[in-house]
Amino acid sequence: MTFSFPKLTNKKLYRRIVPCCVLISSAFISLSCKAQEQSSQQAKSSIKVTVTDAPGFLIPTNFTGLSFEADAIAFNHRGAKGYFFSPSNKQLVNLFRNVGIRNLRMGGGTVDMHPEQGAYNQIAIDSLFAFAKVVGIKVIYSLPMLNASDSMDAVTAKYIWTHYKDDLECFSIGNEPNCPPYRDAKVGAIKSYEEYLPIWRKFAATIVKAVPGAKFTGPDAGGWNWTEEFARDEKPSGLITIITHHQYPGGKPEIMKDGKPAPMPTQVAIDNMLSAQWLTGEYKFIYEHTDPKVAPYGFLCRLTEANDYLGGIAGASNAMSSTLWALDYMHWQADRELCGINFHNNQWLKTCTIYLGQNGEVLANPKGYAIRAFDLIAGSRVEPLTMANPTNANVTAYASKGDGYLYVTLINKEHGANAHAANVSIAAGFTKGKASAMYLTAPNNDPGAMTGITLGGDAITNTDTPWKGKWTNTGEQKNGEYNIDVAPASAVVVRIPVPLASKLKSHR
Repeated sequence: MTFSFPKLTNKKLYRRIVPCCVLISSAFISLSCKAQEQSSQQAKSSIKVTVTDAPGFLIPTNFTGLSFEADAIAFNHRGAKGYFFSPSNKQLVNLFRNVGIRNLRMGGGTVDMHPEQGAYNQIAIDSLFAFAKVVGIKVIYSLPMLNASDSMDAVTAKYIWTHYKDDLECFSIGNEPNCPPYRDAKVGAIKSYEEYLPIWRKFAATIVKAVPGAKFTGPDAGGWNWTEEFARDEKPSGLITIITHHQYPGGKPEIMKDGKPAPMPTQVAIDNMLSAQWLTGEYKFIYEHTDPKVAPYGFLCRLTEANDYLGGIAGASNAMSSTLWALDYMHWQADRELCGINFHNNQWLKTCTIYLGQNGEVLANPKGYAIRAFDLIAGSRVEPLTMANPTNANVTAYASKGDGYLYVTLINKEHGANAHAANVSIAAGFTKGKASAMYLTAPNNDPGAMTGITLGGDAITNTDTPWKGKWTNTGEQKNGEYNIDVAPASAVVVRIPVPLASKLKSHR
C-alpha cells in the first residue's frame, strides 16, 4: 500500500541542525595543539537534557515484536528447509532470544490466501507454538476473513485454544480489510466500514461459540481508516484486548523523476529515515490516527505491522540507518503510550529483521540491534524531559525509569561529511551514583553499514552464545550533571542509579 502524509509541525519535537564543518587541509598542518583542540570542540554540539521525576506510561515488557506472513508457517516456505518456526530451527531460536523479540504476530496479506497451507494447517500450527514455547513468547494469530469460512476459523481457533492457550496472546480476523484485495475482490468485496463490521462480528461470534474464552485484536487496518470506529463499536463486546494498526512511514520507496515514479536512491532513503522531518510529519500523522483515537474507549494501540519503507531499500532498510530509525520510532511511540510494535517480515525483503542468507542460514539485519537496545528499557515508566539544543543538532532523547535506574536513550542522527558528534549533559536531581552507558555503533559511524555493528561492544549472532553487551562506566555526577559523548550515526543508552525513595515512587 502507498500512503502519503502532509508535512506537519510540532514545536515540542526536535529540529534538524544546519550543518557546519571544520575543513583541514595541508595548509593548516602547522596549527598549534591549542587550535586543534578548539577545532575539535567546535565540531561537537553541546546539548543539555533535563529529566523530571514524574513516571507515566508503563512500557510493556512485550513491546518489541516481529510480524510474519501467515504462510511463513508452511513447510519448506520460500527457501526454508522444513518448518521455519520449529524448536529444531536453532538459529531462529537463538536470534529471537539474542535480539530480544517478545511478541510474534502471524498474519499479513497471505492470511487470506491458501489458508490450508498456513492459517488452517494444524501440523504447521503445532510447530509454530512449539517454537513459541521454547523461545518464551506469545503469538497473535490471524485467521482468514476474505472469502473464508467462519466455521473453519472456529475449528482452527478451537484447536489452538485447546492445545496452546497459554502461548496465545489473542486472535485476529483478516488483514487490512480497508485495502486491496478486500475492496477489489470479485467475490465478497468489502467497500466500506459499514460492510466490514457485520462480517467481522459474524466471524467473531462463530469463533466465540466454539471458544467461549477467545479474545481478539482488530481491525489491523492499513492507512488511517477504521481504527477509531472499531474501538468505539466493539468496546461494549468485551472481546477486544488491544486495537491494532498498520503503517509504514516511508510508504513506497519511490521518487518522481521526469514526471514518473522511479526507485528511491539509497542515500535519499537514509537521509529520510534519519531526518527530523519524519518526527514532525509522518510520525505525528500516524500517531494522531491511532492512540488518541482509541484511548477514549479505554484501549491501547499496537502497530502489528510497521517498517521504514514498503519492501525496503538495499543499503538503507538493512543498514545502520534503519537501526537508528527503528530505535527512535519505538521510543517516540512508547512516549505516546503505544503498547508495542511488530516489525514486519515479508520474506525476504530488505526491511526484514530476520532473513535467510545465501547458504540458507538464518540471520538478523541491523534492525535487530534497535530491538535489543529498546528491550533494555522495557518494563520501565516513561519520564518527561526537556532538551536544550542551541545548535539544533539532529539528536533525540528519551527517558524512562525502572529496576532502580533512570534510563536515558540518546540518538545522534547526524550523518555524512558535516555530521557533528554531540556532548550531552544529563540533569536528573533524583539520581545519584555512577552512570554507565551501552553504546550502539557502526564502523566509521557509517549509517550505510550493514556489518560490524555492535551494542555494548558485542554482536548479535544466531549461535548458542548469548549476546553479552556490556555497560561502560561513565563516572559520577559533575556539577549535578552526567556528561556523555554521542558519535554521529550512533546511539547510547545511559543507565543512572535511582535512590530508594525515588525507586518506590516509580511504582505508584
